[in-house]
Amino acid sequence: MSVESLRASARDLLETWCPATGSESSLREALLAFLGSAPRGCLREHAPGHITASAVVFSHDEREVLLTLHPRVGRWIQLGGHCEESDDSVAAAALREATEESGIDGLALEPGLYGAQAHPITCSLGVPTRHLDLLFKITAPEGAVPVRSSESLDLRWWPVDALPDGADVLLR
Repeated sequence: MSVESLRASARDLLETWCPATGSESSLREALLAFLGSAPRGCLREHAPGHITASAVVFSHDEREVLLTLHPRVGRWIQLGGHCEESDDSVAAAALREATEESGIDGLALEPGLYGAQAHPITCSLGVPTRHLDLLFKITAPEGAVPVRSSESLDLRWWPVDALPDGADVLLR
């Protein structure tokens, strides 16, 4: 839609989110301040840092989570990526990224923000930046079989109580 609709959707999500911990409350306030000072902060072009759309994809029974072995990060992480100006909202960007990276049709997006994280990274810009992840809970249909995309070294379901060593994923 537009840069402003992405920014407004991120602001609305953060304003209605009820963080579970004090550190998440601090992150929420920092992200709101960032959005207030960075009109194009939802786009990858904003080199100091940018909002990204992440998807914590659960199996239909929520006993497993789908993780990708990220080539740049070198760890198992949730799916997700950059917002595009054509995305209606950050939530829509998360669903688009999850569908593209998992190859699974029929993913169901839970309303509201699941969580937030901030990561230093050298992403496709080629310079050190910050990914300011807004995380969404997404559920896969029963029997979903993921198909690895070119954006991943590996992609697989992991039991929520037996994640791989070094995995960086927020589970509630």
